[in-house]
Amino acid sequence: MLTLGDPLTVMMRRELANFALEERLPTVFTFRQFVEAGGLISYGANVPDLFRRAAGYVDKILKGDHPSGIPVQQPVKFELFINLKTANTLGLTIPSWILAETDQIIE
Repeated sequence: MLTLGDPLTVMMRRELANFALEERLPTVFTFRQFVEAGGLISYGANVPDLFRRAAGYVDKILKGDHPSGIPVQQPVKFELFINLKTANTLGLTIPSWILAETDQIIE
């Protein structure tokens, strides 16, 4: 089950994680909070990094740059979180090469 991180799904993250476990559905989310709530995996942009970079845009605009002249940037820092307890509950084995690349393993 793939769920995007909009305000409604973030608010309902525990219910979504519980539903997925009851239905034995592996889940992929966009934010760490979903994995902490019992979801299997999250992969997405590092939100604090996005906010820091957005502050750079504000600084440029306040210094007189026109917004249309500032190039659009893509996220550059991504995070992978895995909940091993959920993986075990679902009977899944996460390969060691994926675990080695994980930013945080939640047990």
